Amino acid sequence: MSHKLSLSNMGGISFLVIIAIFTYYPFLFLLFTSFKDLSQFYHHFWTPTLPLRWENYYNAWLAIRNYIFNSLIVTSTSVVGVCTVASMSAFAFARYKFPFQEVLFYMLLILIMIPGTLTLVPSFILVRDLGLLNTRWALILPYISGGQIFAIFILRTFFSSLPEELFEAARIDGATIWQSYSLIALPLSRAILGVVAIMNVLNTWNDYIWPSVVISEDSLRTLTVGLAYFQGQYQTQYGPQMAGYVIASIPLLILFFTTMKEFIAGLTSGALKM
Repeated sequence: MSHKLSLSNMGGISFLVIIAIFTYYPFLFLLFTSFKDLSQFYHHFWTPTLPLRWENYYNAWLAIRNYIFNSLIVTSTSVVGVCTVASMSAFAFARYKFPFQEVLFYMLLILIMIPGTLTLVPSFILVRDLGLLNTRWALILPYISGGQIFAIFILRTFFSSLPEELFEAARIDGATIWQSYSLIALPLSRAILGVVAIMNVLNTWNDYIWPSVVISEDSLRTLTVGLAYFQGQYQTQYGPQMAGYVIASIPLLILFFTTMKEFIAGLTSGALKM
């Protein structure tokens, strides 16, 4: 029995090792290639080699630094807007009664079922008619509105689970609706707000389709579109291309490692409350 169990464990471990190799090797390949020149790329395709071409990162940084700046502005502004508007809306849905409350909330949830590509053309027409094409607002405002649905759903569930006694005591002490929201609900929801913020950062930072539709000026391109343009500039220079991809991933890696505990705490909080 123990012999069969050992073989079973070995088979499971071998399978996990194979899965891990297929999962992580593309990232290692990206890193190896970012330090190669064209000759090294062709002669040592699968493996790292020396000397390391650090100038690839310098060339990539010069090419995409403006795109990174644009993405930082768009992403940070959009995430702040999503968290602000969604938290106020979710607080109203969770803590106060008004006509057609449930109908409005479920109508909002229905929008989750609609693929984003179906709204691409209507959104473009709306942005065009507002005269926002080739401006950062053409990215920021749709990102804020598009991020509301999931954020309101998550935050409303969390706000509904907060004890009513907290808000009742605040009302007895003379607290206004705004004070109940800002001094009670928001401090208690920092973890779940962190989850909403991180998920919106990932969606906004990695989006390619919408920025490529509404932005045509090179000075306003975001990082994902700029990397595609950079690839067009260096069709055979794989080292600088891969270095650009590595640089583009650094902000997300920093975000993950600095907010990992808060993200897990928020997920756990949301799971327990739901």
